[in-house]
Amino acid sequence: MCAKTNFNEKRILTLSALISSGFAMGGLIVGLLVSSLVILFDGMYSLVSLLLTILSLMASRYIQKPSDDEFQFGRAALEPAVIAIKGAVILALVCSSLYNAVVAMFTGGREVDVSIATLFGIVNVIGCGIAWFYMTKLNKRTSSDLIDAEVKQWKMDTLLSVVVTVGFISAWLLTLSPLAEYAIYTDPVMMLAMSFYFLKVPFEMLKSSLREIFMMAPSEDICNTVDQGVIAAGEESEQWVELAAVTKIGRELWVDVDIKAEDNVIAVQDIEHTRRTLHKKLSKLPFNLQLSVNIAT
Repeated sequence: MCAKTNFNEKRILTLSALISSGFAMGGLIVGLLVSSLVILFDGMYSLVSLLLTILSLMASRYIQKPSDDEFQFGRAALEPAVIAIKGAVILALVCSSLYNAVVAMFTGGREVDVSIATLFGIVNVIGCGIAWFYMTKLNKRTSSDLIDAEVKQWKMDTLLSVVVTVGFISAWLLTLSPLAEYAIYTDPVMMLAMSFYFLKVPFEMLKSSLREIFMMAPSEDICNTVDQGVIAAGEESEQWVELAAVTKIGRELWVDVDIKAEDNVIAVQDIEHTRRTLHKKLSKLPFNLQLSVNIAT
């Protein structure tokens, strides 16, 4: 990653942390005032997002350090490790909120001041929506797994705020109907619905990052692009060229390729030519390419 891209990544993560801090404080204060599970969850989620963004920012700076005796293959694995921590923490938060919602359902519900809660929800929808849109726009300019994780966090926060606002409007309308006695169950029911929905995003974050940590095969799109690049390089080479292994670790793409000549004799310049051709074919992928060319016997 070039210095400019690295600078942009740090700037975006810092901005995300500052915005998260505001939403975290607002959510926690309003959630406690109106005694709402979903608003408390929203505040806790924003607080966790803030802490995880700070973790991402620290990791972003540390990853840029060159290889040394302790990290002889670089620090690329720290990126999926941070994303795995993010996914695990958010997953734990959602599960905890799900448990509290179930308890509230069986203990008489929760009475909430829907007027304040609705106003807070509207403010949150607008604020989180703007942050999500802006982060998505910046992510298109600066491709990074850490920023992509931030975008997913803001997406969850925006959807959460929308559900909270709609839910409290529904609760207010319910208080005006003959079913007003059931309005106390609106808050835990919303929390239940959101918990089941939001389990997917952190689970996917955790799953994809663990695949990178364990050096498993990357997405099908990446595999197909690499395979096509190797085939094209083989057509331009006098040697037999075959893809041996490919994996993505953070912002790095590791590709191992085997080459073999028909007469078992390969000149050094032929190897270098094949390496340059492969590098050219695979350089269109938005990763730092780590290419290994092995002589097959």
